[in-house]
Order: sequence, then structure tokens, then C-alpha cells
Amino acid sequence: MSGGDWKDLYQAAMSGDLALVQHHIAEGINPNYQHPEILCTPLVASIVNGHPHIALYLLTQGADPNMLSIMDSLTPLQAAKRHQHLEVVEALEKLGAKAEEQSFWQRLVNKIVPSV
Repeated sequence: MSGGDWKDLYQAAMSGDLALVQHHIAEGINPNYQHPEILCTPLVASIVNGHPHIALYLLTQGADPNMLSIMDSLTPLQAAKRHQHLEVVEALEKLGAKAEEQSFWQRLVNKIVPSV
């Protein structure tokens, strides 16, 4: 294997390849890097694609338990609850993960329309 690559890290997290995820993390790839075309984090991608073992590993390596996946407006905790990965839900809650996040459109409206 060559040096770490953030796109490969994302793909490995999405496909459930723990050895490759570990390789890229060991090479210094940031587990919080959001894929620029897909706008999703490796953590949320691993949860949504049914790889809780990857999600749990990423959390031990510094993945942000509150980092919003922009494309689908999902926090890791929302994704874990939606896909019923209870061990990931428990790990996220222990790390202080927030349950709710506003959607992209709601955040945009809040910036444009002044509070009353």
C-alpha cells in the first residue's frame, strides 16, 4: 500500500475495509475530512453503509462525534439511530454527541432572515 489518501479512506469506510481504514489513519489522514464531492464524512458513511465496526474504530481515532455530514444533513448520532447501530449510538452518546442538527436549508434561512 502507498501513503494515505483521504478519498481512499472514505471509500474504505464506506465499503467496510477496516485494514485499509487503519492504514490511512496510520498514514496521517484526518478521519474528519469530508469528501468534497459527496460532502459526507467517513464516520457517517460507515454508519449508513452498515459498518459499525469502522465507525467505532474511527471514533477511537479522533472522528468528531458531532460533525455534520453536509449532503444528507445527518449527524453521526442521527445516522446511527436511523440505521439501528445501537453500539455506535452508545459510543457516540458517551462522547457527548448531539442528537439534533438543523438541515442545510434551515441553517441558510437562519442566516438570511434576521431573528425576530
